[in-house]
Amino acid sequence: QVQLVESGGGLVQPGGSLRLSCAASGFTFSDYVMKWYRQAPGKERELVADILSAGGSTNYADSVKGRFTISRDNAKNTVYLQMNSLKPEDTAVYYCNARRVVYQRVFTYWGQGTQVTVSS
Repeated sequence: QVQLVESGGGLVQPGGSLRLSCAASGFTFSDYVMKWYRQAPGKERELVADILSAGGSTNYADSVKGRFTISRDNAKNTVYLQMNSLKPEDTAVYYCNARRVVYQRVFTYWGQGTQVTVSS
């Protein structure tokens, strides 16, 4: 049974930090690109950051570059999102995603999401 379980969300003041975690099970974690998405009320889901299976290459949305850091620990089957200098516009539900393409067949899994609220 595939599971992605996010944790670490909550309420934080502007300028604060949070660290999200996503624990994976039920599939070979190290074979998958891991991504963090977010969805704010009334907006489409957007890609925040991703990290390749070996962990060497990362990509970030322009809106979070220099503030967020994605990392993974393949031994623990966990991906992280360190969020610093948080802004009110970072308020959203954050989702963990696993994705792998094998011979043009896409395997993708989603977590249930964790709420991040940035407010004074």
